[in-house]
Amino acid sequence: MVLRRLAVTGALLAVTLGAAALPAAPTAAATPQADPPPKPLARVLPAADQARIPVPHKAASTIAAPDIDVAKVQAHLTELNNIATRNGGTRRSSGQGYRDSVAYVRSKLQAAGYTVTEQPCTSGCATGAGPNLIAEWPQGDATKVYMFGAHLDSVGAGPGINDNGSGSAALLETALTLAEQNPAMAARVRFGWWTDEEQGLNGSDFYVGSLSSADRSKIKAYYNFDMIASTNGGYFINHLNSTAAQPMKEYWDSLSLQPEENTEGAGRSDDYSFEQAGIPTSGYAMGAGARKTSAQATKWGGTANRAYDSCYHQSCDTTGNINATGLNRSVDGIAYTLWKLAVTNSTPTNDFSLAVSPATGSVDPGTSATATVSTATTSGSAQTVKLSASGAPAGVTVSFSPTTVTSGSSSTMTVGTSSSAAPGTYTLTVTGTGSVTHTTTYTLTVKGAGGCTGQQLLVNGGFENGTSPWTGNTGAIGAYTGQSAHSGSRFAWLGGYGSSATDTLSQTVTVPSGCGKATLTYWLHIDTEETQNVAYDTFKVKVGNSTLATLSNTDTSNGYTQRTLDLSPYIGQRITLTFTATEDAGLQTSFVVDDAALQTG
Repeated sequence: MVLRRLAVTGALLAVTLGAAALPAAPTAAATPQADPPPKPLARVLPAADQARIPVPHKAASTIAAPDIDVAKVQAHLTELNNIATRNGGTRRSSGQGYRDSVAYVRSKLQAAGYTVTEQPCTSGCATGAGPNLIAEWPQGDATKVYMFGAHLDSVGAGPGINDNGSGSAALLETALTLAEQNPAMAARVRFGWWTDEEQGLNGSDFYVGSLSSADRSKIKAYYNFDMIASTNGGYFINHLNSTAAQPMKEYWDSLSLQPEENTEGAGRSDDYSFEQAGIPTSGYAMGAGARKTSAQATKWGGTANRAYDSCYHQSCDTTGNINATGLNRSVDGIAYTLWKLAVTNSTPTNDFSLAVSPATGSVDPGTSATATVSTATTSGSAQTVKLSASGAPAGVTVSFSPTTVTSGSSSTMTVGTSSSAAPGTYTLTVTGTGSVTHTTTYTLTVKGAGGCTGQQLLVNGGFENGTSPWTGNTGAIGAYTGQSAHSGSRFAWLGGYGSSATDTLSQTVTVPSGCGKATLTYWLHIDTEETQNVAYDTFKVKVGNSTLATLSNTDTSNGYTQRTLDLSPYIGQRITLTFTATEDAGLQTSFVVDDAALQTG
């Protein structure tokens, strides 16, 4: 939890969470420390209340929520602690510990089937801060979104396992359980792991600021989880009596926890960013540096006049600083809230998705390009989808074979041009019409008549404009202390861990026909701590599965060196270009890439 924010003013829209407080017994007590600055409260239950109290409620429109395995949540916390240990004892937003945390969470979510996006914080964040991580379960009504978030960064002084590995790990295991059970969904569920919270809620501020008014209106409520396993904690809910808080309060009430309003955390965590945008918010917390009162100790157990978390913002905030009972009650309350709001046992509305691959094409006048239009059933039953296109200029035609598909099937789109088609770049809108309608776009470039139009094909090759359209370990892209750009301020830092690791960055492009040459250039800086003339750590450039160049720690240099590769054999093909850095378990080697370009001519 960040210290900068102090209070939410009465002018702000307040949506309050309701919860009841349980007495929770801490599982691991931390060594007493000097009391740090305040953070939200948490409650400790007596031993007699350790057993799980059954959850009696089951809303008519939902199915029963699962009991999340707290041991799996703790396993995530162990890995986050290990990541911090490998990176100087911290997971601060601008360090490798944070980037490794993003990679760990991202890999779990991608394997489970989530739509996962890394969002670079391009303004307002600390220098070198890593990205936000956004994951959406691709089922349910996309116009009705419930969002659950937690900051993934720690302070520089410690590994941040309660603050805020606890919230991050609880959300991760809840997300994985949702994917595993795969219930029918009445609404969309979106998870956010925020960067740079400890420096001022910067990652969530950036995310909310990047939303259009239409996208903000789709978010029906945001739920925040920051420090939900404090060893001397209490049971606190943000905006306790609000509509948004009711499912969370309902669950903790079922455990007789008698929760209280989270006054200590008001305006000090990422829910504040959403509140300022008028989005209803709530969340659980168990307290930070503020002291537990005698009344709270009587109600919840624990020690009066002692901080809820004596290791708040300190190096002792490790896996030994976790109240497993409170963590268990929190994560199950998260699942209960999610299931009640977004899961249904009724037949969902039929819906489908629409995509075009490749999404771009470049042709000479008088020739044609093809692409595959894919559909998938995202909820309910498969339906008939009719395909059409609009936006084609004079001399350009679009046809589909077949013109009608059943969702889950695909069609071949042919974009034809006449000899009189005017050179230029055009955006075509592809529409799929069934019980609902979806659109996507295709970008067509008509080249100058009869020859090659030289062009630079890579997008964002200098990494100055966020991470898109690069894929892979996009957390490597940024402006990081310890390396510098060839030009501009940003670059891609692959490797440099000093432990066994692999980083990749990929981009898919179409190398148009009609040109005689295609050349890849990139600037590469290599520095290493290896001392032997042996290729322990490698950097490879690949097109598809073909390796075109291999460099290593033996190619170290003081500055950037421009490298050139002939990609002419790939003219007329759609290719995936990949940079891959692989380190062994020993000394570090950094491969820093900048100003990549693929030029035709």
